[in-house]
Amino acid sequence: MKKNVIFYFSDQQRWDTIGVYGQPLNITPNLDQMALEGIIFDNAFSCQPVCGPARSCVQSGLYATKTGCFVNGISLPQNISTIAKEFNNAGYQTAYVGKWHLASDDGVEEYLYAPIPPSKRGGYQDYWMASDALELTSHGYDGYVFDKDMNKIEFEGYRVDKITDFALDFLDSRNTEKPFFLFLSHIEPHHQNDHKCYEGPEGSKEKFKDYTLPEDLSFLNNGDAEESYPDYLGACHSLDQNLGRIRNKLRELQIENNTIIIYTSDHGCHFRTRNKSMPPKGGDDYKRSPYDSATHIPIIIYGLSNTPQRITTVVSLIDLPATLLEIINTPTNTVDGIPLQQFLLSNQEPSLQERFVFIQISESMVGRAIRSKDWLYAVFDPSKNPWKDKDSTQYQDYLLIDISQDPHQLNNLINNSNYQEKKEELRKILTQKIMEIENIEVLISS
Repeated sequence: MKKNVIFYFSDQQRWDTIGVYGQPLNITPNLDQMALEGIIFDNAFSCQPVCGPARSCVQSGLYATKTGCFVNGISLPQNISTIAKEFNNAGYQTAYVGKWHLASDDGVEEYLYAPIPPSKRGGYQDYWMASDALELTSHGYDGYVFDKDMNKIEFEGYRVDKITDFALDFLDSRNTEKPFFLFLSHIEPHHQNDHKCYEGPEGSKEKFKDYTLPEDLSFLNNGDAEESYPDYLGACHSLDQNLGRIRNKLRELQIENNTIIIYTSDHGCHFRTRNKSMPPKGGDDYKRSPYDSATHIPIIIYGLSNTPQRITTVVSLIDLPATLLEIINTPTNTVDGIPLQQFLLSNQEPSLQERFVFIQISESMVGRAIRSKDWLYAVFDPSKNPWKDKDSTQYQDYLLIDISQDPHQLNNLINNSNYQEKKEELRKILTQKIMEIENIEVLISS
């Protein structure tokens, strides 16, 4: 029997908002329970720490420079394969609910407040209840999306609850004779752009006022984490409560044991604490950075293995499309990632040369980085326009972090002569990876 698959996607959620990753408050009891029944990936990272590009990677299985979706405001090409198209080919119903962010192009933007036509939906064909820019068609409370027939569907109430309502509607109304692939894409805990704040459920500030700020944020003592964190946690708590609703529905329908659930996020959030340490200095940003605060994400999978596991191998968001294709026995050689199934029950840790994540950075810089378990190394090209240029042939290095000695990433070793050999080793690996993925000759210098 083919397994159903639910992809539960949050936006801008740090890994450490979750109990099994160290969150001291009771923010995610449902996800924590699911994690203990499934697989926890401790070292999971985004391949592109900004919304649209990360989403293009998940839907296509290709790095953002390959699809051309390297900044926000570039639509997903219609002529490429996607995970939804592959699930359709495998006989699945495909459903999408929530934030899409892959239909509108800057300068055109015709779908920001309007329904998305079927040709721009990435292959999802059986159920559709979405908005291209959910932050524009709704707020933390109230808003609207569009259905499969391009009708405007208004909702009242907290957004996470209402978006989940649509997912539950699909589960109730689906064709029970076929397996399904449901992609549930929440915008929380992403800040509400026009209000310039995070919008947790009412009462979040009081409910989560006794928070402990993560040390990578508190040590820097800048940005807006202190004022924002309770509402941020409130949004994460709502995501968890609604994951619980999804799991309860699966039990009610007696399909929980035949359903795989993948929980992850597109990127993290540094609450504007890293802007002064990034080239170019300054700015007003929450992500778009190689630091873990922007790239370290949760990946928790239920139903992929009968044995609960905790895996410390470094993995990437780009590995999830390959993982999905492996679930439906579809070849994975057309996508860039590695199926995470290959790490299950493996007792051998890969070497640095064998396993690290490759990160492309845009909008704040034309940058590239690699993150292994113990090292973070990043480069950028100061001559390029990060909103216009998707790549470069010449980079300069600017960031080297020894994670084992500096877990909060406060000490940049890039100009420390004692680490020259390590820098050259990482530079060689990154150079080779850029050439492999982007098919261009590059030079990295100091």
